[in-house]
Amino acid sequence: MNFWQRLSEPAEAVVCGASRGIGLAMTEQLLARADVARVWAVARNARQAPGLATLAKTHGERLQCLDVDVCAETALAELASRLRDAVPHLHLLVCSIGVLHSGAAKAEKGLAQLELQGLQATFQVNAFAPILLLKHLLPLLRGRHPCTVAALSARVGSIGDNRLGGWYSYRASKAALNQLLHTASIELTRLNPQSCVLSLHPGTTDTELSKPFQANVPADKLFSTAFAAEHLLTQIERRGPEQSGTFWAWDGQPIPW
Repeated sequence: MNFWQRLSEPAEAVVCGASRGIGLAMTEQLLARADVARVWAVARNARQAPGLATLAKTHGERLQCLDVDVCAETALAELASRLRDAVPHLHLLVCSIGVLHSGAAKAEKGLAQLELQGLQATFQVNAFAPILLLKHLLPLLRGRHPCTVAALSARVGSIGDNRLGGWYSYRASKAALNQLLHTASIELTRLNPQSCVLSLHPGTTDTELSKPFQANVPADKLFSTAFAAEHLLTQIERRGPEQSGTFWAWDGQPIPW
């Protein structure tokens, strides 16, 4: 059975990074499903996001927009408290946040460009925030109900597949995310044998993250957010507890660590 077939009730889903890009597209596609009870859309300014406001007009209370700075652990604790008051457990947790080249975070081409501030900024968003989000929402995932945790990683985070070098902070932060998720999958299996934790690579998608680096991407390799979201949700649907702690590309191909 796939993920949706294993559910005995409509799903409660959290999408972190829901205000734009792939996160917004996944939120829209989840809301289109009759077997999703609610989507909790988490973003720094979720309640002011135009895309979420449009979805709210159609879906009403099935979409709950929550303003959360996911890089602040106190805000994550407050999010967890609010969700625990609202739902007995979660079925799906998706984290789509990421940074490549913004503010202090840089896409370094060589060692000379590395700076501590840039490394810290990149790791904060790409590795620390997702795992701390999982930490705080863990009480809603433990039990015996089917649940999946999926975070957007990147193929360049694969150590085994790294042949070009460069992008030190981004590669390392995604590799760290993969290790954190793999480790968490082992613990979560003990706490909920029906759980599944996944690292997912969406492919090169037309978002703000990739925009400065799209010039050399062939047109057929640059995906729309809707395309990426659809294929990522397909991977979530196909994977179960026996594949927890694994790393997959958008097209269903496994990626080496």
